[in-house]
Amino acid sequence: MPEKETLKRARKDRRAGKAASTQAGEFVREAIHHVREGKHGARSTKQAIAIGLSKARRAGVKLPAPKPGSTSEETREKAEQDVRMAGRRSKPSPARSAATRKATRTKGPRKRRRRRARRLARGPAVTVDGGRCRGSDATSNSSRVRRLRAPGCARTEGTPTSSRPRRRRGC
Repeated sequence: MPEKETLKRARKDRRAGKAASTQAGEFVREAIHHVREGKHGARSTKQAIAIGLSKARRAGVKLPAPKPGSTSEETREKAEQDVRMAGRRSKPSPARSAATRKATRTKGPRKRRRRRARRLARGPAVTVDGGRCRGSDATSNSSRVRRLRAPGCARTEGTPTSSRPRRRRGC
């Protein structure tokens, strides 16, 4: 469902006599913002544009489906379906809502950062003298064992995690 502000801006454009593509631009703008926020499972700008055009057609913007041959048959059929669905209100099924929630939990920059941090934290434990810990020592929280960023890196070898200078990339 488009936001109220987006619908209001699109209606204002229609009253001003602007083209259907200009009215649809408001919905595309909203979709791009949602993708950046991580609300959709989409990743690319192309997907955001497709979502925006679909929302515009369903909201009643007189945007025709593309002509045969200009896009894939699947895309054209979806656009025709959106035009037919204009004005109809239906609640999305619980399965679809759950799938959307699951997609937004597994994707997005924030989730990727957290997943990468967990993977680094689970990496091999290294002692201060540089040797790998074996057995129960590897999982213990003893002061001898330090988790280093890259076990083979000469820059971090043998230095405790807290006193090591921070760098953005590499080891």
